Amino acid sequence: MFLEIESTSPEETTRLGLEIGRLLRGGEVIGISGELGAGKTQLVRGLARGLDLAPEVIYSPSFTLVAEHEGRLRLNHIDLFRLGDPVETTDREEIGLAEYLAPSGVTAVEWHRKLRDCADTWTLEIDIEPGEGNRRAIRLRGAEAILAALERGWR
Repeated sequence: MFLEIESTSPEETTRLGLEIGRLLRGGEVIGISGELGAGKTQLVRGLARGLDLAPEVIYSPSFTLVAEHEGRLRLNHIDLFRLGDPVETTDREEIGLAEYLAPSGVTAVEWHRKLRDCADTWTLEIDIEPGEGNRRAIRLRGAEAILAALERGWR
């Protein structure tokens, strides 16, 4: 299933993340892509709020690779910006990413397209494309139940 949503502000992008976070039950792996400044971390801040975490604890873990946060569910926030492209399966094992791709909590992966051979890993894939000003075209693909709930309840 596929859903496209237009966000007109960073606050709306955060609110979309909040709505997604509220729908999560554990075990989900969410891949997020978009250019620098597109709003990937803003969306993860919303996910955090939906998981009963304070959004201000969410920062882009570019230098640490993974940040773990405890809320209603554990949120594993991964940022692959600094890694080479693509990250092979064996590399995932060596750098410790494999355990996060089969989580008991929720894993959000920024720059997820850098992971090779992971198409079946993603519960939800989110692509954020900047438009004019603060506008963003946000395309979601994956879990039908989550997308159907968003389609009914968004706006």
